[in-house]
Amino acid sequence: MIKTSALSSLFLAVIIIATVPHNGNGFNAISIYSRAATTSRVALASNKKDVIDGEAGGSFDAPNMIQEEAAVQWRLFKKYHAEKDGEWWGTWSTYNYMGDVEDSSVVGVSLQPNEESNSVTHKHHILSSSIQSECETCFSSTEVTTLPTIATYTSESFSQRHRCATAGMVVGPSLLKSGVMNTELTLRHGDGRIRVMFQHAPVWERDINPGSCPPHGLKLFRTIVSKEKLRLTSAVANAEGYGPPSAAEEKAHPPSTGNPVFFRPVPPFRWHAKWSGTSWTWGPQMGDRGWSIQEMEEADAWHGRPAGDATGTWSLRLPGGVLIQCPRVVVGGTAGICRLAWLPEDDGVAGTAGDGHRAKLLRVEASVAALEPIVSEEDDNMMVGFHPPSLGSLRTDMLEKTGELEGVSLTERAKAAEGYVWGDGCGAENAQKAMSIATPDEEVLVSKAKRETKSAPIDEKMKNKIDADPRNALDL
Repeated sequence: MIKTSALSSLFLAVIIIATVPHNGNGFNAISIYSRAATTSRVALASNKKDVIDGEAGGSFDAPNMIQEEAAVQWRLFKKYHAEKDGEWWGTWSTYNYMGDVEDSSVVGVSLQPNEESNSVTHKHHILSSSIQSECETCFSSTEVTTLPTIATYTSESFSQRHRCATAGMVVGPSLLKSGVMNTELTLRHGDGRIRVMFQHAPVWERDINPGSCPPHGLKLFRTIVSKEKLRLTSAVANAEGYGPPSAAEEKAHPPSTGNPVFFRPVPPFRWHAKWSGTSWTWGPQMGDRGWSIQEMEEADAWHGRPAGDATGTWSLRLPGGVLIQCPRVVVGGTAGICRLAWLPEDDGVAGTAGDGHRAKLLRVEASVAALEPIVSEEDDNMMVGFHPPSLGSLRTDMLEKTGELEGVSLTERAKAAEGYVWGDGCGAENAQKAMSIATPDEEVLVSKAKRETKSAPIDEKMKNKIDADPRNALDL
């Protein structure tokens, strides 16, 4: 049992505080496909790095040169996120550890390149007040507060805290002055973006006073999600097409093909389909690599497992086809996986302009490390501090639906996924094989056997108590 130290509730103030850059050396290899020893069905397109949107390049066997890598990152940032004469407007919704909304603010993110496109200025515009008129002859009014410049990025400074992988981007992990670790994931599709900020705070074990010793972990205490739409900078505050996306706007002006629909129902089974596309991965040893995903195996389809791939995963499924996952607690010596999956578009409706258009799935995941001790040079048994949080690996998938799953029901897939997630590698594989070849009667026995292996032994006395009152089973 752990408890969180006291922290400020002003999330906007926390976000814009200057941060400590990560060193990017937390891991020796990229390994974010799965926690199990199962290889996804992904194939390298050639002996050299696959070129995705003309961005990747260099030797397959060695990381890019520093200058080459910085140039690639700068081009990706300007292509997908920095918009001249455009701003990203969205509603920043703050969720607590229980997944409840605590606060919301309307914020515009401005990432404006200069005339030479060799620097980008980062600013925030906050909607401080708004009055909406209810008559045709009156005018609505809004008041927008522009915060001081957050940062000015160049190709040399951008990679200190940011890393791009095609349409995906990670900022951090960064250590704020309050002691909070902030990790931000972003995905772009068309004229929309999804941004998620995971914030972990220092925690201590039970019966230990906070601050009396170094923290034992970093526990998630706040998550900020923003669904953003690209708006013209020249739009006036009370003009149509200004501010964050809304259901009323999408109903009056349905987004065109290639742009996301934020306000729509997305049933859970929409995530389960055949997907193919491209993937961009990065690791400190291998650098940037491009991949072609021909077919996705169950082990790699984490977007279909909302609860995550390991115990201790915090997850939240949001309307509009958004799934986020992160570790509940980040501890030293263990990589924490932060994930964002997004279904921005569905299949086109027959007989409309989108007829033949296939559904899209975007995913980004990053492994982070924190609380790595700094050992004294004079005494190997003495810790003098912690290394700054670091990014261990990054992966972005840009996928398109190629068909429906065949020969297996969603119930069977859920059972197979459960065996994979919670069992060991061999046990999960054997369980899946058994489920695939078993008769209906045998399936019942397999499921029963799986349940029996997960249940604690019950003696005769406890069995009698449960028979008398089933609530006694809660004591197990």
